[in-house]
Amino acid sequence: MMEIKRKMGIAHFARRIKQPRGIWVKMAFIVVLGLCFVFFWSFLSSYASSFNVQRESFDDIAEPVSSGTKPARNEVTESSKSHEKSKVESGSKSKEAKHVGGGSVHKHETKKKKEHVVVSHPPHKKKDLPKPVVVVEEEEAVVKEVQEQVEAETEESESNKEDGEEGTESDNNEGESDGNGDESNASADEEVEEKKEEVEISKKRKRKGPVFDPKAEYSWRLCNTRSKHNYMPCIDNDGLIGRLQSYRHRERNCPKKPVMCLVPLPHDGYDPPVPWPESKSKILYKNVAHPKLAAYIKKHNWVNESGEYLTFPQNKSAFSGNVLQYLEFIQEMVPDIEWGKNVRIVLDIGCSESSFVAALLDKDVLTVSLGLKDDLVDLAQVALERGFPTFVSALANRRLPFPSGVFDIIHCSACRVHWHSHGGRLLLEMNRILRPNGYFILSSNNEKIEDDEAMTALTASICWNILAHKTEEASEMGVRIYQKPESNDIYELRRRKNPPLCKENENPDAAWYVPMKTCLYEIPSAIEQHGAEWPEEWPKRLETYPEWLTSKEKAVGDTDHWKAMVNKSYLTGLGIDWLHIRNVMDMTAIYGGFAASLVNQSVWVMNVVPVHSPDTLPFIYERGLIGIYHDWCEPFGTYPRSYDLLHADHLFSRLKNRCKQPASIVVEMDRLTRPGGWVVVRDKVEILEPLEEILRSLHWEIRMTYAQDKEGMLCAQKTLWRP
Repeated sequence: MMEIKRKMGIAHFARRIKQPRGIWVKMAFIVVLGLCFVFFWSFLSSYASSFNVQRESFDDIAEPVSSGTKPARNEVTESSKSHEKSKVESGSKSKEAKHVGGGSVHKHETKKKKEHVVVSHPPHKKKDLPKPVVVVEEEEAVVKEVQEQVEAETEESESNKEDGEEGTESDNNEGESDGNGDESNASADEEVEEKKEEVEISKKRKRKGPVFDPKAEYSWRLCNTRSKHNYMPCIDNDGLIGRLQSYRHRERNCPKKPVMCLVPLPHDGYDPPVPWPESKSKILYKNVAHPKLAAYIKKHNWVNESGEYLTFPQNKSAFSGNVLQYLEFIQEMVPDIEWGKNVRIVLDIGCSESSFVAALLDKDVLTVSLGLKDDLVDLAQVALERGFPTFVSALANRRLPFPSGVFDIIHCSACRVHWHSHGGRLLLEMNRILRPNGYFILSSNNEKIEDDEAMTALTASICWNILAHKTEEASEMGVRIYQKPESNDIYELRRRKNPPLCKENENPDAAWYVPMKTCLYEIPSAIEQHGAEWPEEWPKRLETYPEWLTSKEKAVGDTDHWKAMVNKSYLTGLGIDWLHIRNVMDMTAIYGGFAASLVNQSVWVMNVVPVHSPDTLPFIYERGLIGIYHDWCEPFGTYPRSYDLLHADHLFSRLKNRCKQPASIVVEMDRLTRPGGWVVVRDKVEILEPLEEILRSLHWEIRMTYAQDKEGMLCAQKTLWRP
């Protein structure tokens, strides 16, 4: 009955439409139908937009989209700034990512707190003209959106191909691990392929123009973060949700927007650090003050609080005995371990109390301490304040930022790492970076039987030979020394090929945002492969150029160049007091020539090889120096106020506008440098002039500028100023 009535109603409606006055009914029907279509389309659009935000934010972190400053900035900023700013002030904080000129602008909600903003106007202005202000607020993304709209219309194809290879760049797996360790290699390979495509797109999208906007002014504010004066942007979890969860990310996870805030000083201020070598035995407590550190000191006798200092007694260590006896015990078990000769480069996992590092330093052994991200006591910061090479990283799913086969020894003393878990991927990562015939030293005083059995099975499966397993009487610590094989023959003798050999087309040196592999890389055997032979004894290896180095003449020239520059200029002509310089970073190391020229000074140098540059880091390690891969579009993995001197040779010109906000690199340099520390920058004059103004706005003291033709040098010293 209801069906009959419905059909009669439709027929009646059709007859009404055929009548002359039915034209109004027709119009009303069309309008209703159009409104329904608009509503349905808007619903689909909003859903698609939200989906794009999730995927594009993932890609943006993987490879920062190049968006250098362009000449059209003035026209855009002046005409649209007030309109866009009003949008932000009205509270429009959307999570939408809009496509603009081939790139994307991200807007995300953050927990805003009260901020103290100070605008610093650089002195010595030539003309008092209206200038665009670089605002470090939410409107930055909106202004950038309009800029990129104009830039997209005037974009030109890049005429000069970028120097070097993108060989060390890999996928950026932004998604957090669920903690079970069962990662899909297939999905990881797909992400690597996506990354390669994004790199190619980024190359095509690169623009010409100045790295810094010479007409920009900067307003600075303090970072308002959970970790306060110890803020490490890519390690500390300071997001809105993160404040309610873990203190630090499980993996390296950088903020979506470039960090443009300044890290505050410690609560009680900051004084110049104790100079080397006195800093080995004592440091200023307030420079590394931390609530959990105070509780830690009360439970351990290797560190004492003495007035304003933290002291480190030489006869006390975490080994419960003399650390020198521990080193002698190791060498007695394996005589081939000749500290300071056959063994030069060591990786220490865990970064406990650094007595091991300090003792090896006296034997001409350079040790890199890996401060794990779970170190909430901040002992890695204590090690840096004492003057020991240290960096902070997670040890979970991604590779450490080192090339393959570069460490002579890897040491783990009570580092609480479960090497056998998750298919043994952590130990396989150690196998990747350990030199063939290199040594893995594991010491502990509370071994569990099940852990002992699992470790024995795992090391046997990767053909590590156990050279010694004894208990050191003084410390009552069980010490095991394993050795990695020197050839591939032993791999073929395994009954079970588990773990399997890695694919031949996989690059063992690729380490930047690359997931760990549960496979064994073949040991280099050809003379043109690095790692095929053990290096010369120290210090002869510093001046030895191996057969596999294809650019030997360039390496020799680089060494001679920096040796002359350092002796004639750096040591005497810049006004730097080298007695107060200990921790040094070369932000654009090529062959390690700058670090080699300082080997006779009381300093250590962290050689950073940018991921967009040719991969020369294996040669740096071959020389007996240390280094790391890094992308300077992101913050570095260390604590604030870690370095006394930063050296940047053509860093900004080599970046070629890869970074979204090049000024954030200057902010990172400010974070890395101690008050009273130095920055020496060599670059093109067109880059140094606006860079000088940025440093002046940060209240750095410009100690020296020099220019000849189109090249120049800038030397500046950081002050205690904070906004």
